[in-house]
Amino acid sequence: NPFNPTTTISYSISSAENVLVEAYDIRGRLVESLVSDFQYAGNYTAIWDASRYPSGIYFIRMVCNNFTDTRKILLIK
Repeated sequence: NPFNPTTTISYSISSAENVLVEAYDIRGRLVESLVSDFQYAGNYTAIWDASRYPSGIYFIRMVCNNFTDTRKILLIK
């Protein structure tokens, strides 16, 4: 899970819906919105270039309809 300085976030959705994928820092502050779009059912990837952010723990949060998931990632420079 450690990455430097880019990471690929893979996800799939089962029906057409609005999708939101965001990166947050350890303090819960939004640092970047990676996806904010209507998408059809399928598999997708979002690439996060974190080269301008300091090393540390970040959280990737995905929201679509009634589903929310948050994953921890580690940026090491």
